[in-house]
Amino acid sequence: MRVIRDGYHPAAYNMALDEAILRLNEGAVFRTYSWEPSAVSIGYFQSIEEEVDLNAAERMGVDVVRRITGGGAVFHDRDGEVTYSIVLPPGHPAGKRSAAESYEVLCGGIVKALDILGLKAEFAGINDVVVNGKKISGSAQTRKKWGILQHGTLLYDLRPEVMFSLLRVPNEKIRDKMISNIYERVTSMRHLGLDVSRKDVEDALVNGFSDVLGEEVEDSEPAEEELALAERLMRERYGNREWNFRR
Repeated sequence: MRVIRDGYHPAAYNMALDEAILRLNEGAVFRTYSWEPSAVSIGYFQSIEEEVDLNAAERMGVDVVRRITGGGAVFHDRDGEVTYSIVLPPGHPAGKRSAAESYEVLCGGIVKALDILGLKAEFAGINDVVVNGKKISGSAQTRKKWGILQHGTLLYDLRPEVMFSLLRVPNEKIRDKMISNIYERVTSMRHLGLDVSRKDVEDALVNGFSDVLGEEVEDSEPAEEELALAERLMRERYGNREWNFRR
């Protein structure tokens, strides 16, 4: 399994490189990255204008991008999460399962990573990982002819006040209720008293996914052809208004 520790990048690059790796993979590829600046990503089937306060995003310098995967709008806080992606080629044993089964297998890598870091976690719902019943990680997946891409977040910290200033909420009363609900349902490593470095989290994720997939790991960088395709996908899709504002 190729392992790419990819640092901080704009939203369009992050989504373009995930898709480029999916299209060009010749084996399992695991990548970690973060967002610079912070961003909101929306699911493939969502409307950006219905989900995101674009004036607030521009004012706050926050990127907005449409994912190739489904699911809902997600706030990616620059300092609040480590994001991962895993690409599996056609025919990989974990990919032969149903979507629900493969979510459980792949999210098992996050459960294992948190165990390595000293937290007892478990898979919950369709695509979440929880600690003490509170969500600490969510993921989204797509299946294409090139294989499977799953990407998701592992939360360092929570700033729901910022998130709900970026996402469209009908009124202040409902916003306050939603913020309170986040603190009741979602947690983070810092809220759980875990003080670890980004490298510690990346190492745990690599080891967790290696363990559940039965894959040896090899540190890597994005290949030239992956970067070239990502550059084209940024122009044609993720950095393109037509893609991001499509319904």
